[in-house]
Amino acid sequence: MLTRVKSAVANFMGGMMAGGSNGDHTGGSDLPLKFPYSRPEFLGLSPDEIECSADHIARPILILKETKRLPWSTGYAEVINAGKSTLNEDQACCEVLVVKRRPAGSGTPNRTPLTRRRSSLPNGEGLGLRENLDNSEDLTFHYWALFDGHAGSGAAVVASRLLHHHIALHLQEVMEILCTPNLLPPTCLGEEPINHHLTPTSQRALTRAASLRGAAGAPGSPSTPPTRFFTEKKVAHESLVIGAIENAFKDMDVQIEKEKAIYNISGGCTALVVVYLLGKLYVGNAGDSRAIIIRDREVIPMSAEFTPESERQRLQFLAYMQPHLLGNEFTHLEFPRRVQRKEVGKRMLYRDFTMSGWAYKTIEDDDLKFPLIYGEGKKARVLATIGVTRGLGDHNLKVHDSNIYIKPFLSCCPEVRVYPLAQCEHGADDVLVLGTDGLWDVLSNQEVAEAVTCFLANCDPDDQHRYTMAAQDLIMRARGVLKDRGWRISNDRLGSGDDISVYIIPLMYGNKQN
Repeated sequence: MLTRVKSAVANFMGGMMAGGSNGDHTGGSDLPLKFPYSRPEFLGLSPDEIECSADHIARPILILKETKRLPWSTGYAEVINAGKSTLNEDQACCEVLVVKRRPAGSGTPNRTPLTRRRSSLPNGEGLGLRENLDNSEDLTFHYWALFDGHAGSGAAVVASRLLHHHIALHLQEVMEILCTPNLLPPTCLGEEPINHHLTPTSQRALTRAASLRGAAGAPGSPSTPPTRFFTEKKVAHESLVIGAIENAFKDMDVQIEKEKAIYNISGGCTALVVVYLLGKLYVGNAGDSRAIIIRDREVIPMSAEFTPESERQRLQFLAYMQPHLLGNEFTHLEFPRRVQRKEVGKRMLYRDFTMSGWAYKTIEDDDLKFPLIYGEGKKARVLATIGVTRGLGDHNLKVHDSNIYIKPFLSCCPEVRVYPLAQCEHGADDVLVLGTDGLWDVLSNQEVAEAVTCFLANCDPDDQHRYTMAAQDLIMRARGVLKDRGWRISNDRLGSGDDISVYIIPLMYGNKQN
């Protein structure tokens, strides 16, 4: 088993470099690509520029040529890895989308529910959200996303092209409700919504009266079974947006799984998305990318990483409930290190899914199996294979040289956090920073906040390139400088050898649209 685990690690890292020039034919797949490999469309790169950007020695930093290509003067920069994979497996997408109202009498979502407005919206200033809401036919939202691929770029490329369409479809289903903020969402579509401006007393009276009128057996009701009383949960509008994002992730993952039969969609990817809708920012994260808001020099975390360590109890519980997923080769219990045969019968520290602390147990033969979660920090792995526990794709990923699938332990469900942007005033230096893990591996939240704040303070507040320059500066700090002993950053620390992608989104433009 130990030999298998060692070769699994080598195979996983080697697999990320395998394949031809596009890196997406790993495993010799003869299936066509759903989308060709490229860099983000908004960078406007030529094929020659894309080829030059894949220099693992020089590692040139790519930035926006024109700030007008992205809304809100958003800044963006990226750099390729130092050689761990042939291609830059990060992908990015940014759009301003207009969701069209579902045709009257239609029971299913319109499969083309949106139009793209990014290229015609310099800095987003030409688009008044108010203007679109006055036209009750449309619902506009802004969208930024980062995808960090592994074991190939296929899943990241597909998700970058399609995830926002899934979000738009789910928003279309509830857009009429979202456009009537003074009314609570009805429990059943077609019911008359409840006005939440009523006083609590009158609201209770109305709910009880409505329950009595509609209850079976009440006067005027069509049948006469016994009367029953019930209460209803009040669901906020933002919960519908959160649900739309969560279901969009699930649909995207299902689509990747289905289309792997007809397209070569390699590997998997993490996903970090931001949706700005009706005055609020919704940040959805599945993986180990990260988002923070920097406001008045303070840091507001807007995501949490999902790793084998952070999701240990969920993973252990799943393995405990469905031990067949471990293939009789792994144990769901965690130990501080590998258990040795000579330790059978001794008392050793361990942790189960019910525990946040540690205790001692008597070691049995079954404990000699390889742990479900092994390693620490960035070296922690699930089933000795993968270091992230949420994302899209990875449907065919197995433990090396075995029939044990890893996908059951991976979740496509994002955590969605909400920031009430319209309720806060923001200055030119208040920003949302999105970055793939290549940034956060070497820089802390505070280091990023200090770097961005310091850089922007030395820029002209009216310079719309300042946010792209700040993103470039962040990547330079994380990548470092190539020296005899590799890429080095400040204090001679090891720089990031991973792909790095960064958005810096100024929040004041959201205030202008409200």
